[in-house]
Amino acid sequence: MRTVKQVSDLTGISVRMLHHYDKIGLLKPTELTEAGYRLYDEEALETLQQILFFKELDLPLKEIKEIITSPHFDRMQALENHKKLMILKRDRLNGLIELINKTLRGANGMSFKEFDMSEYYNVLQEFKKENKDRIIKNWGSMDKFDEMIEKGKSNESKLAKMAIEEYGSIKKYAEAVKKNLNNSLAITKAEQVDEFKKDFLYDNHPKLKELYKKLVGDLSKDPSSKEIQQIAGEITNIAKKDYEVFKTDMGDDYWYYMIRIYLIFPDWIEEVDKKYGSGASKFIGKSLETHLQDYEPKLETLYKKLTADLSKDPLSKEIQEIVSEIVDETQKQHEALKVEVGEKYWSYQAEQYLSESILKKAMDKKYGDGTAKFIGEALKVYAKNNKL
Repeated sequence: MRTVKQVSDLTGISVRMLHHYDKIGLLKPTELTEAGYRLYDEEALETLQQILFFKELDLPLKEIKEIITSPHFDRMQALENHKKLMILKRDRLNGLIELINKTLRGANGMSFKEFDMSEYYNVLQEFKKENKDRIIKNWGSMDKFDEMIEKGKSNESKLAKMAIEEYGSIKKYAEAVKKNLNNSLAITKAEQVDEFKKDFLYDNHPKLKELYKKLVGDLSKDPSSKEIQQIAGEITNIAKKDYEVFKTDMGDDYWYYMIRIYLIFPDWIEEVDKKYGSGASKFIGKSLETHLQDYEPKLETLYKKLTADLSKDPLSKEIQEIVSEIVDETQKQHEALKVEVGEKYWSYQAEQYLSESILKKAMDKKYGDGTAKFIGEALKVYAKNNKL
């Protein structure tokens, strides 16, 4: 046991602050002596360590108390999350130090004001304070949301560059983020897809549970066989009958992309294979995809049409007409979901296709080598001609 003075000497936290923690119920002493002196054991010190970690991440004391007093609080998992967030924070600070050094050497004349992202972070913090339940529902936990913020901070210059290039200013970007975060329509669609995914993983829908179990009973079967296709058809019909997201005008599109998740998303594939056995996710995806036959969202069709022959001139009238259709269809989807994008959205998308290595790799894998460059050049010309 340690006295409050000993704990203060050990941690650098003032006695007065420890008294305050006791008063607000954040850190109670393990016991009080007959003379009224506070004593702390090793478990209390471990809790204090967690409090200090959370403080380092700029969380308010009230929020820290809610986290560590929750019955679901996992100390080891919290330490893992602290580690991730602190690494991000360290990398961000290292980047700022390097920027300062470059400025001192005269290698960078850009002012910090141009990269002031405070309005953007204020939007995120305001949303966090007012929407705890939604954050936990959509991000999984408050820690995950904080991790997203820290990742943004670790790539602040890139984020600011994007905001200025696509939206014209960080202020306009922050306003769009605020509208999108509070866009109940888009969030509802995402929540509805998540509802289906959770029901699948946790067997919350008895009939679907029975059908999926039957579907993966023998993974050596042919996904296109009559037997498997009958089950795939029953799954499809139930999904479209019982889940609102698959009933809407864009319901078939959402179902198409849900099937793609079974086929190409590593995290989801891992979860499904853990549930039903190695190869189950791709078997399910292939079975449902075969049942779809030739259906695909209009945007998918247009991108295939655009990239069907990469020897064509991206500036040609034929290619530019397809790009125009892609732009129109994308804008219809944005309007239907009330999603805010920047006035230079297409110029920015063009640059992403031309310079973003991850996007380049994904598109080239999907449509063939040179695809990203072809799309980027086609979009760049269209955006320039239409001032987008």
